[in-house]
Amino acid sequence: MWNGSSRFRGLDMPLIVLTVLTAAFGIVMISSAGGPKYVVIQTVAFILGIAGIAALMILDYDYLAQISSYLYIGGAALLVLVLIPGLGKIHNGARSWFELGPINFQPAEVVKIIFIISFARLLSEKEGRINEPKTLLKILAQPAILCVLIAVQPDFGTASVFMFITFVMLFAAKLSWKYIVGGFAALAALCPAAWFFLLQDYQKKRIISVFNPESDPSGSGYHIIQSKIAVGSGKLFGTGLYKGSSQVNNLLPERHTDFIFSAVCEELGMVGAVAAVLLLTVLILRCVYIGINARNSLGNYICIGVAAMLIFQVFENIGMCLGMFPVTGITLPFFSYGGSSMLTTMLAIGLVMNVRYRCRLINF
Repeated sequence: MWNGSSRFRGLDMPLIVLTVLTAAFGIVMISSAGGPKYVVIQTVAFILGIAGIAALMILDYDYLAQISSYLYIGGAALLVLVLIPGLGKIHNGARSWFELGPINFQPAEVVKIIFIISFARLLSEKEGRINEPKTLLKILAQPAILCVLIAVQPDFGTASVFMFITFVMLFAAKLSWKYIVGGFAALAALCPAAWFFLLQDYQKKRIISVFNPESDPSGSGYHIIQSKIAVGSGKLFGTGLYKGSSQVNNLLPERHTDFIFSAVCEELGMVGAVAAVLLLTVLILRCVYIGINARNSLGNYICIGVAAMLIFQVFENIGMCLGMFPVTGITLPFFSYGGSSMLTTMLAIGLVMNVRYRCRLINF
């Protein structure tokens, strides 16, 4: 029989501390880059995330996997409903949001969590057989459906997150290198078709602006130019909180959301940027460590899926702020303003805590 103290010891304190520190850092930056209104909403989302983690801890992740088919159907249904004019609202060219009064909700964010659980279950059930062609096709059907629904919005940035999670989880499940190489070759072959038939004009301009933002300095290249100026102006120690010129002069749009890392660089300099990256890196490594020591393959795949989601978003967002990648709506976990993003990230951390908690309880 387990007593209360043993259950408390089952919690992973390093992950809890890292989560609180990173979220607090992000909220401080939002207060500087955005203002009190955004701080209140982000803080509420963080508190709701804590409540979500507490709810997740009640349920064994094995049970979540058992009901994942129903969760997957519900998530896919949300992605279909958001495509319906009148229900889904267009933001930045993509019909990807629900407006529920004063609350905006992006269903694709929550579907990330559902997908990680359902895909982890599928991989654990097919373990040892994923390199069989028929089995692999059945496995790939699950992420393919979600990616298509998200790409139709069109939101290729979020679709890319799902694709990356899929690849990393398949790699962890020991997918054969012949399929990995073949998959990359197929994607490379599809790029010309995607350019001519799938991408909108504004998306093409965003890609072109990465290589030459000065070709359209007041249009598609504006965000990249201003972001790079903000990053460079911070130097070693930054201009100080609330003193960034891009904030004072309102030069960089979306500095509290997509370009929050640029605000970190400008106001806290290289020191602040390194601190932010280190916090996120250690947090991700902790997720991987917990996955490696999970009690079963299901827990391992869940943790790897969460780590993959965080890795892609950190890499893409920071690369975008540095002018290395096209401008997308990919948020920087814990830092970018957004209730849906914060809640999703907290739930993802909750899944990892769940895996660690069950493992430690068994050890007791």
